[in-house]
Amino acid sequence: MQNIIDRFISYVTIDTESDPNSQSTPSTAKQWDLANKLVEDLKTIGLSDVTIDDNAYIMATLPSNVEHNVPTIGFISHFDTSPDFTGANINPQVIKDYDGKDIILNAEQNIILSPDYFEDLLLYKGQTLITTDGTTLLGADDKAGITEIVTAMEYLINHPEIKHGAIKVGFTPDEEIGRGAHKFDVEKFGADWAYTMDGSQIGELEYENFNAAGAVIKAKGKIVHPGYAKGKMINSMYYATEFINALPRLETPEHTDGYEGFFHLHNIEGKVEESTLQYIVRDHDMDKFEARKALMEKIVLDLNTKFEAEVFEIELTDQYFNMKEKVEPVMHIVDIAEEAMKSIGITPLIKAIRGGTDGSQLSYMGLPCPNIFAGGHNFHGRYEYVPVESMQKAVEVICKIAELTAKK
Repeated sequence: MQNIIDRFISYVTIDTESDPNSQSTPSTAKQWDLANKLVEDLKTIGLSDVTIDDNAYIMATLPSNVEHNVPTIGFISHFDTSPDFTGANINPQVIKDYDGKDIILNAEQNIILSPDYFEDLLLYKGQTLITTDGTTLLGADDKAGITEIVTAMEYLINHPEIKHGAIKVGFTPDEEIGRGAHKFDVEKFGADWAYTMDGSQIGELEYENFNAAGAVIKAKGKIVHPGYAKGKMINSMYYATEFINALPRLETPEHTDGYEGFFHLHNIEGKVEESTLQYIVRDHDMDKFEARKALMEKIVLDLNTKFEAEVFEIELTDQYFNMKEKVEPVMHIVDIAEEAMKSIGITPLIKAIRGGTDGSQLSYMGLPCPNIFAGGHNFHGRYEYVPVESMQKAVEVICKIAELTAKK
């Protein structure tokens, strides 16, 4: 277990925050720091065909150790961290034999990780947790997944008695800004199917995800001196609030769960002359997804009619789609993962992802790719943590999937 702790900490302490405003791949130069380290780590443990391309996509192979034909499977994780919260200067804390009580992340700032608020903590009483120091995110999304894949490959290399077919490993940049699969070479990867190790709680197994779009709404105004503004100034920020209030108030992330979709206003920039609203639009059901986008366009049209001017403009961009359509025809790949979990004492939690992973895009690129737990909780913020025992179990699941696939 110490090997997992040491490897994980060596990865999360390298800042790999991605940048949605950058057009390069990777979107930040600092992602190369971890990418280059991963290439060396994969070579060190003994994988073959270790490559990294000009966009920092990493691929490697564990050759088959059986004589008969076996499907080639893959395991994929991303090495960037979310721009929603800083990933610089991460100082992980290791909490051994967690006692089920409050964890003081930062005494000076009175930042506490409490089971009274995050009740899932109580699932891990007696286990070893890795947390933040309260000032950064942790990066378990998805450096826990990377740790698990590297550790599983090392274990399989060191235990040739476990029979498996060829296994492909893939690590990607920029997943957190929706570009993780954009330049992924599926043909070069050469797997029949793959699994992203990018889920949360132990046992999660997911083959459904949101349909996703981004929306940018601009409201235009006119600026004049406020002392002489009567009848002349048009404040775009007031117009922007009209759009916000026209959407269903309770169809937001904080009021929805399960298969319920939402509109999420995640950024506002405003001055009198122009205000910009940035939304993400999510729904598992394609018809409802299209209806959400149509509603936003109708609100823009209705408000422009109301104000008798082209006050609003909207730009909608599809981001990814529900992988269910691509995975259901090959459901045996989900069945193998479910069997692997059950065989090592894990109760599978098969549910829809309230988000997306590289796997959703890869599935539409011809690589069916369900998602498996990586173990972390409270991603993208200061309260993020991961139980080490969950990471260990994820390693065992990877190894068992490889073993079961060789028997099918």
